[in-house]
Amino acid sequence: MAQSGGDLVLKSAVGEGTTAELWLPVAGEKDVTPAVPTPEQPVDPAPTALTVLVVDDDALVLMNTVLLLEDLGMETHQASSGEEALVALRTGVLPDVVITDHAMPSMTGARLCQEIHARYPTLPIVLATGYAEIPEGAGDLGGVVRLSKPFSQAQLSRALAEACQGGRCF
Repeated sequence: MAQSGGDLVLKSAVGEGTTAELWLPVAGEKDVTPAVPTPEQPVDPAPTALTVLVVDDDALVLMNTVLLLEDLGMETHQASSGEEALVALRTGVLPDVVITDHAMPSMTGARLCQEIHARYPTLPIVLATGYAEIPEGAGDLGGVVRLSKPFSQAQLSRALAEACQGGRCF
């Protein structure tokens, strides 16, 4: 709500329940443009058959991302936390690229990116996030490709292609 200039107001009383109010700014007539549906771009061919480590604490999002990648011809490995991803990397999962969620408990995706860069500086990373900006204190994430959530298969494929520019994934 804050990203849109609005606010979220929660009111709760014992025995009466909770009310959530979503406040959005009023758009003037000149601010309103009719939504023109844009057709989904065809999926770009994947850079190559990559091995991808997918990290997300939400099982449904993890499964969906894995299915999108496998449909593109990728081999996938899964981790449900940053810690689990680091263990997988230490114990032999050597992916061509890592795709990680940002908002995860214990270790954020931004922190995972920093840990991976410290240990595997040439490993490409795609950071998938529903946030417009990565919060303060996330540090320098130079070289990390950002992918906005929710994403389509075409957007995922383009993010992989960007992460693999210059032959980093081959």
